[in-house]
Amino acid sequence: MVWSGLPRSAVSRVASLTPLPGRNPSKFLKAWARRMPCEHLTLDSLLFSHNHKLPPPVPLVPVAQRPLGQQDWYHGSLPRQEAQALLTSEGDFLVRASQGRPGAHVLSALAGGQCRHFIIQCRKGRYQFEPGGVGAPTISSLVHHHLQSRQVLTTKCPFLLRNPVAKAKWDLSHEDVVLGELLGSGNFGEVYSGRLSYDNTPVAVKTCREPLAPETKHKFLMEARIVRRYSHPNVVRIIGVCAQKQPVFIVMELVSGGDFLSFLRSEGSRLWVQDLIHFAAQAAAGMAYLESNGCIHRDLAARNCLVGAGNVLKISDFGMSRQEANGVYASRGGMKHIPIKWTAPEALRYGRYSTESDVWSYGVLLWEIFSLGAAPYPGMSNQQVVSQVERGFRMRAPPRCPVEVYDVMLRCWEASPSLRPKFSAIHQEMTQLHWNSE
Repeated sequence: MVWSGLPRSAVSRVASLTPLPGRNPSKFLKAWARRMPCEHLTLDSLLFSHNHKLPPPVPLVPVAQRPLGQQDWYHGSLPRQEAQALLTSEGDFLVRASQGRPGAHVLSALAGGQCRHFIIQCRKGRYQFEPGGVGAPTISSLVHHHLQSRQVLTTKCPFLLRNPVAKAKWDLSHEDVVLGELLGSGNFGEVYSGRLSYDNTPVAVKTCREPLAPETKHKFLMEARIVRRYSHPNVVRIIGVCAQKQPVFIVMELVSGGDFLSFLRSEGSRLWVQDLIHFAAQAAAGMAYLESNGCIHRDLAARNCLVGAGNVLKISDFGMSRQEANGVYASRGGMKHIPIKWTAPEALRYGRYSTESDVWSYGVLLWEIFSLGAAPYPGMSNQQVVSQVERGFRMRAPPRCPVEVYDVMLRCWEASPSLRPKFSAIHQEMTQLHWNSE
């Protein structure tokens, strides 16, 4: 195969980076780093931060005085059947929005061995379970009164509330989130800084544009369903989802440095080669973790990575991701939103996505890293890229790219998916290169 006009045997001559015969690669990388025509900053000193303008801290209030949406036992628009499935022991209860009566709320409880559902009534500004019964100014205070006083629900149903059934920790309400400044826009909506109102934790909030069709909402929430189970220092952490009403929110950890592409373009000239290798190794670590969990990202690129404190790189933006047991996802949605220049040939041709197609995208990410955020395939249209890549064209190494890294790129861009390396192997190789370059 021809690689950008060069035979594979000529890779070692790319970009005039060839170490002399018998030269130690470690010493070569160190020497190359010394040749960098740039002002040097250590990796740890580049705490690239936008100093996001967070909303001011929110005064914390007692649990009984918190809004309904902030109560652990409030499950929003939970369907009746799903509510019943959560009630397993005598005295279990939760509150949910009524499906049949807009604006009304229902207390569902396991009482006397049966699932019972009580419409919470509001008379003259007082909430109660039955006419003439105990009233309270809010639903929250009504429930807390019955829970603490051990008073029966109604005269016809003399049972006690004992065990509040808490919603999943990641199931948040809109009242749990206070929005701050706009950070940027994504495929489905905007991203804001924010705080959690119950403990003032700084967060990033991805909002979904209105009006939202059910299919679009499903795609938007797919990101949260995939990532909420993951825990890795190089994968962005999902804190929760606000889906009880629109606009839907995905609440994530706030990563201080912003997107990796902007970081490369603004700060890249200050970085040494070993710093760039370290970023590449972190990206490989995050992708190796996703690989081990059967997650296909489908949109790996510098713009979809974030940079945190201490220059920790985190894989983000899982809006196109899929989790597949067999490691292969077949797309039938056309090419409207496909990032052509980052996508593997078999995915473009057949809609076949796999970890191997993510590896191809990682090769393009490597090119972005060592070109300091340049657009891949410079001067070429999407149509030209598709045609030329099919014919064997591969991008040349960026000027700052060591031979060893370019060799990884070329292996990521093998035409046959089965010949591309695993992320676990890439991570090991990039980590070794980073150690050798220090």
